[in-house]
Amino acid sequence: MKILLIGDIVGQSGVKKVKEVIPEYKKQNNIDFIIANGENSAEGMGITSKIYEDLKKCGIDMVTMGNHTWGKKEIFLFIEDENIVRPANYPPGIPGVGYRIQEVNGKKIAVINLIGRVDVAILSENPFLKVDEILEKIKDEADIIIVDFHAEATAEKIAMGYYLDGRVTCMFGTHTHVQTADETILEKGTGYITDIGMTGPKKSVIGMDVAASIKRFVTTLPERYKVSDDREVILRGCLLEINDETCRIQKINRIKL
Repeated sequence: MKILLIGDIVGQSGVKKVKEVIPEYKKQNNIDFIIANGENSAEGMGITSKIYEDLKKCGIDMVTMGNHTWGKKEIFLFIEDENIVRPANYPPGIPGVGYRIQEVNGKKIAVINLIGRVDVAILSENPFLKVDEILEKIKDEADIIIVDFHAEATAEKIAMGYYLDGRVTCMFGTHTHVQTADETILEKGTGYITDIGMTGPKKSVIGMDVAASIKRFVTTLPERYKVSDDREVILRGCLLEINDETCRIQKINRIKL
C-alpha cells in the first residue's frame, strides 16, 4: 500500500500544481490513496466547492483542514461529504467530522484531523484526549490510521508523535508550510514527520506575497495578506509505503516536486 501526503495547498497556483502533477505521479508510482491539506487552497484561506471538486477529480481521496476551515462560507455546502475532514477537536456540535474511514484494496484507512492549541488562535479541545477518544472508537474498524496534526509548535507535534507511537500508522504535521527533514519511523513503529511542507508559490513567505509580509513585520501595521504571484510553484509532501500484511509502515520519504 502506498499513501501520498500532500502539504498545505496554497492558493490557485498550488491547486494548479496539484492538478498538473498528481494524476501522472499517482499513475507512475502506483499510489493507492492520497491525502492533501486544503485549508489554504482558496486565496490562502479556506476552500471552495470548485477547488474541492477539482482536487477530487485529480485523485485526492481525502482533504484535511485546519485553522482556516471556515475561511469560505460555501464549505458548509460540502463539509459533510465523505472526502473531507475538519479538526476533530473543534468544539462539539459543529458541522463536519474529524475522522473518516475509507476502504481501499481491502484495507480500511482511517484519516484523523487534529488541530494544535499552542500559538493557534482557535478555540479547541485537548487534541491528545480527543485522539484517545477516537482511537478507542475505531480500534476494531481501521487497519491503517493516518493523523494530520495541524499545529504551530514543533514541540507539540513531536510530543504528539511519541504519544501516538505504536497506536497509529503515521502522524504528519501541517500548518507551518516549511518541510522538515526529520521523517522517521519511531521506536514502536509509527511513521512521523514534524511538517510535510507547502504546495504553492516558491518565492513567498509561507505562500504569501513577500513585500506584504515584510511590511507587516517591519511596521507592525495591518497589511492584507495575499498569495504570492511567483510563477515557480513547489509541491511538498511525503510518500508512505505500508506492508500489506501487517499494515505497518515500512518507508516514509519526503517528496519535492
